[in-house]
Amino acid sequence: MKFGIDRLLAEPALRAPLEGKRVALVAHPASVTEGLVHSLDALAACPGITLSAAFGPQHGLRGDKQDNMVETEDFIDPALGIPVFSLYGEVRRPTARMMDSADVFLFDLQDLGCRIYTFVTTLLYLLEAASETGKSVWVLDRPNPAGRPVEGTTLLAGWESFVGAGPMPMRHGMTLGEMGHWFIDHFKLDVHYRVIAMEGWEPEGPGFGWPQSRIWINPSPNAASLNMARAYAGTVMIEGATVSEGRGTTRPLEVLFGAPDIDAKAVLAEMQAFAPEWLAGCAIRECWFEPTFHKHAGKLCNALMVHAEGAFYDHHAFRPWRLQALAFKAIRRLYPDYPLWRDFPYEYVTDKLAIDVINGGPGLRQWVDDPASTPADLDALAVPDEAAWIEARAPFLLY
Repeated sequence: MKFGIDRLLAEPALRAPLEGKRVALVAHPASVTEGLVHSLDALAACPGITLSAAFGPQHGLRGDKQDNMVETEDFIDPALGIPVFSLYGEVRRPTARMMDSADVFLFDLQDLGCRIYTFVTTLLYLLEAASETGKSVWVLDRPNPAGRPVEGTTLLAGWESFVGAGPMPMRHGMTLGEMGHWFIDHFKLDVHYRVIAMEGWEPEGPGFGWPQSRIWINPSPNAASLNMARAYAGTVMIEGATVSEGRGTTRPLEVLFGAPDIDAKAVLAEMQAFAPEWLAGCAIRECWFEPTFHKHAGKLCNALMVHAEGAFYDHHAFRPWRLQALAFKAIRRLYPDYPLWRDFPYEYVTDKLAIDVINGGPGLRQWVDDPASTPADLDALAVPDEAAWIEARAPFLLY
């Protein structure tokens, strides 16, 4: 099984069009070869490739920025002497100066398969910039660790943001190489685009998206495990809530909530009573933690942890977006006046609630807050969107 970077390095015919061209790489800490050499170093040592620049997305090329809205500065790579531009600093869209640094842009980011994970938006912004400047974009494709399942409501028009690149559901079930094709078609971009496809990736094979032969490397500081990647399409919504997502612990974004003033066992019982079918495909375990930073820092929090792994995991039954919505709903039913929604600037959006920015519209929050709403009401919002996306993405699937 080979990722796109491994095929590019191993097959001279694939990289022949790069001869004589200035090449830039978009990368992060998980941009490594099968031998765990960082893609930047591997390409620098590859015959026929002239690296002229590198780019880092959110959290930086080195992955050193812990939280959201912590920006990275440009710098000169001390070993290669090339500029490293930040796409999460003064700008999030590549500038004309950045685009002038190369002829071909190699995009080698490990994604999580979730609309809100900002690497997919960075791909769109790069494609748009390339379409305006006549530059080429190649995606060195990598697996979607969440596999093919689709879940969530479609982002509404007018709700676009850095965590909402376009009208797709929360869990889109595509690789970034495939998504690039959809972007070009949907936004009618005129850009020279190429995907160096993976060899032997089986989204329905062992691992259900993540090949068992490959180790997991954090693509961002809080993406610490395959379990997190599978749960993220649900747990990321906690960023818009006052309860903790586990930042400041060793297992961030693997819990449904943590708080010093909520009874986790009672919430789980309410979840089981309200929509037991939405707990399928994983195990839920009560736990305790004390965050060292971020929400509820230094306070003992009662929590529910998700285990979408091992014998507990059923790939097609697990629905993390609904599971997280159910946790919010149970908290609201047990604690009607709990200040659940966090009101703060979220990914540079200042005029909307974070939970709504995350979901690309107010529908999920309104469902949680409505005392009369039922599981069928949320399904009525999501199921048509999910079916429409499965149809819309079909022409662009490569595997």
